[in-house]
Amino acid sequence: MTEKATFAGGCFWCMVKPFDQFDGIEQVISGYTGGHLATPAYEQVKNGHSGHLEAVEITFDPAVFSYEHLLEIFWQQIDPTDNDGQFQDRGPSYQPAIFVHNAQQRKLAEASKRKLADSNRFDKPIVTKILDAETFYPAEDYHQDFYKKHPTHYLRDRKASGRDVFLDAAWNKADA
Repeated sequence: MTEKATFAGGCFWCMVKPFDQFDGIEQVISGYTGGHLATPAYEQVKNGHSGHLEAVEITFDPAVFSYEHLLEIFWQQIDPTDNDGQFQDRGPSYQPAIFVHNAQQRKLAEASKRKLADSNRFDKPIVTKILDAETFYPAEDYHQDFYKKHPTHYLRDRKASGRDVFLDAAWNKADA
């Protein structure tokens, strides 16, 4: 039996690959969630007109790959102290968030957020929101599996974003 996990971490192109490489992960879809507009389009989301966040919806087998492990991967993809966007992508549609699908996911997400805050890994407070999952709208086809379809563009954009420099510094600290 599979479950869904939904995470917003800035540009959804950069959020697919970290999850898409493990046994037990059946599908990772780029899309939009958390807003007020039904069937939003990319430009509406990007311009902040829909209230949605760019996100990924992961279908996974919890017997093979746990939700706790998904949370660990999620935290290591974002700046959890920045609620104004992620890296070069600024604005409300790029805010980080965990969208929980049930009470158990909420409990685990809140515990993981507390653990990260208590680790003192970051100098600023952890501001990533934990929200109830809402309707998830898959993004347009050209956004799906972008890192596979357009590897050169993906790598260039990811490098320019500053994401990897930040993540390397945050997660490879000797004192953490």
